[in-house]
Amino acid sequence: MRTNELVLYKNMEHEDLLKDMVFLMENGDNEYYNQEDLKGLLFESLNVCIELAGSYGFEGNLWHNFLTLLLANSENAYSTACEVVGEVEGSINAAALHDMEIFKELFDYDLHILEEQMNVRFLFMIQDYRPAVGHSKIFNKRIRDRICDLSKALGQADSAEAFKKTVTEFYREFGVGKLGLHKAFRIERSGEETVIAPITNIAHVRLDDLVGYEAAKQKLIDNTEAFVSGKKANNCLLFGDAGTGKSSSIKAILNQYYDRGLRMIEIYKHQFQDLNDVIAQIKNRNYKFIIFMDDLSFEEFEVEYKYLKAVIEGGLERKPDNILIYATSNRRHLVRETFKDKADRDEELHTNDTVQEKLSLVARFGVTIYFGKPDKKEFQNIVRTLAERYHIRMPEEQLLLEANKWELSHGGMSGRTAQQFMDYLLGKQ
Repeated sequence: MRTNELVLYKNMEHEDLLKDMVFLMENGDNEYYNQEDLKGLLFESLNVCIELAGSYGFEGNLWHNFLTLLLANSENAYSTACEVVGEVEGSINAAALHDMEIFKELFDYDLHILEEQMNVRFLFMIQDYRPAVGHSKIFNKRIRDRICDLSKALGQADSAEAFKKTVTEFYREFGVGKLGLHKAFRIERSGEETVIAPITNIAHVRLDDLVGYEAAKQKLIDNTEAFVSGKKANNCLLFGDAGTGKSSSIKAILNQYYDRGLRMIEIYKHQFQDLNDVIAQIKNRNYKFIIFMDDLSFEEFEVEYKYLKAVIEGGLERKPDNILIYATSNRRHLVRETFKDKADRDEELHTNDTVQEKLSLVARFGVTIYFGKPDKKEFQNIVRTLAERYHIRMPEEQLLLEANKWELSHGGMSGRTAQQFMDYLLGKQ
């Protein structure tokens, strides 16, 4: 099967299953090996295939799906060059075509040969598999369906060239590896290593779902549109009252621009020390990355904001063009200020320096967008719109009366309070 001759597609995830299946294909009728041992290895491989199908939501030909997963996840010199931009020039195409020839041989292998050699009748399970649960634990349904569709298209390719073209088009449209196949990520530590880990369960919020704040949303759209289009754009701070849709707006932006190569990495204050490692991992990729800092604020004794200032703007290394920072905060100036900063001149000679030091962080954000609490009329409009969206059947006068009662005991008027009120009504239906 020549898998030992692969040039680019090396050290892939789940590669042990590939090696075991190739070994069986090459030695299924080899009398040197104990047939019972070979059968045991075959059934172990079947188990891995079915477990992968359960994790990824695969159906149909699981062997083809598995090979497709290897191609979709392998971050190598060819796949990362083609992500988002598509076909590339250069000698690397010869190496890619060589590897695609080998993968096509694996696709074209008739598993019935292995059945005959080993006298088993179980491989039909992975050739036309129907899952008990039709969803994926790792991919969202759209990406899962794309990989299954790619698997079918590769199975129908009539040449290595057509096979390569199909894979390359997938890289252009969806990217490669975890950064290509997922929208959002969090930061985790594995020993001394900083790991960018996918977030697999993302709320599919759209900007149209957020009632009101049209000017604020448009400002956010304009900045993000410029960013994904390769134009100059600014770091962005969304500040204002709690529950007004700041975080939801940023999640909605991710959903709106994901298909154009936008990805988001969520990071918290205690992880700012890992920012340089994160930037080093993503700065040469073809995606656009928003580093998302939710509910960002600092107390007087917290000094992480000084480190963040240097990372955003001010260090020796220029911030890569494919990275922006979006943050939300209930504070306009992020760092807690006190009257002591301005009034107490006994502790520090140049008190204005203290104030400027604290204000300098927000100056790193070129775009600031205010989300204020709605007044009563706006709140009632949000309630009416959400009630219509969720098909709440209640006279308007009663609906608004109940909404007013609800907000009085649940944090005041805000989009979040209105949504919680809708959830309460839906729970009673």
